[in-house]
Amino acid sequence: MQADIFRRRLLCLRKQAIQSHAQLDPQGRANSAPVPFGHFKDVHQSFKRSGQTPLVAIKNITFDLKAGHLVTLLGPSGCGKTTFLKIVAGLISASGGTIQINGRDVAEPQPDFGVVFQQANLMPWRSILDNVLFPMEILRRSDAAAKLRAQELLALVGLEGFEQSYPSQLSGGMQQRVALCRALIHKPKLLLMDEPFGALDELTRMEMQDLLLDIRVKTDATVMFVTHSISEAVYISDVVAVLSKRPSVIADYIVVNLPYPRSAEIRYSAEFTDLEHRAGRALGITR
Repeated sequence: MQADIFRRRLLCLRKQAIQSHAQLDPQGRANSAPVPFGHFKDVHQSFKRSGQTPLVAIKNITFDLKAGHLVTLLGPSGCGKTTFLKIVAGLISASGGTIQINGRDVAEPQPDFGVVFQQANLMPWRSILDNVLFPMEILRRSDAAAKLRAQELLALVGLEGFEQSYPSQLSGGMQQRVALCRALIHKPKLLLMDEPFGALDELTRMEMQDLLLDIRVKTDATVMFVTHSISEAVYISDVVAVLSKRPSVIADYIVVNLPYPRSAEIRYSAEFTDLEHRAGRALGITR
């Protein structure tokens, strides 16, 4: 078993070395077409059903993700958004296709990914600070530096002074802020967010959207975000990948060129409305 693990690691290192070399020309200069941060090609997923034909959740999804960008998967309930996110996270295996992050195939959970779900899923018996530090304990890196980073993240999301509180003492929006800190504590290369604001009231949801944009600037995080809200997708994203009804394909791939920093006023601009209409047409809501 250990020999197999060691062999797999050597193969991964060899692949990374080949890919790094491939990005240089004979003079050692960077090529104009480097390997994208995220590369997804012909990804499809089906599930076996007893006595029935397999359920095809994802038919074909292909796109690239740039480092530092936020891409949103937008689509109706049951269209395969969460399934695709779980595939990228390495939580489930795709039936076929290519799933790569930083040039490496993803087939299992990665220690340098962060995941935020719709429910905060905090441990009620642990303080807020200890909840944030939990991933560092798993990685055996829970030291003074980790504690300092946890405190800095809590201050960044407006929770300074709540370090010793418990989840039951916090509102739903505050708990999601803690979950976001927990996902960022180990400086993940990719942050995966599955409808994290879906259970919040509209005002809190808008506040969390602004907070996410602020965190992106300060952490340079690359984010894949799942939502069924057109307005949310347009507001927070660099790219909106609109998924069709099951079985999913990319119905539209919308580059959002709205300027940063974004503010509430931009939601009422003609450009914002045009992007909402385009996404709505891809979803079959507007014509």
